[in-house]
Amino acid sequence: MPRHSVQATAEADHSFCPVYEAINILQEKWTLHIIRSLLQGPRGFNELSRAVGGCNPATLAQRLEKLEQLGIISKTIHSTMPPRTSYALTQAGQALQEVIEAIDRWSRAYLPKPSEGLP
Repeated sequence: MPRHSVQATAEADHSFCPVYEAINILQEKWTLHIIRSLLQGPRGFNELSRAVGGCNPATLAQRLEKLEQLGIISKTIHSTMPPRTSYALTQAGQALQEVIEAIDRWSRAYLPKPSEGLP
């Protein structure tokens, strides 16, 4: 969609702009890292915490809860002793793979590698 169309849509309907709403969800710290990690398959809380790296447990729990409420991930509690919880992407979450791949392509094309430094 051309850029002016997105802007025109946002101006015409002040109550809802899909791009604005999606960015508000995805821009929260750790959200895309969580989704990217879950693209490789379901993970338990501790495994997810290690895969994401650097996210404190309270923040991770909060992000997971919000993503579950939004229907982006599903949570399964396994009846083992002690109980084990695993998280997986829903169909909506799987669809974000295209977004992450687009970010990856853009980054590789336009951002300097860490060894190159900034211009």
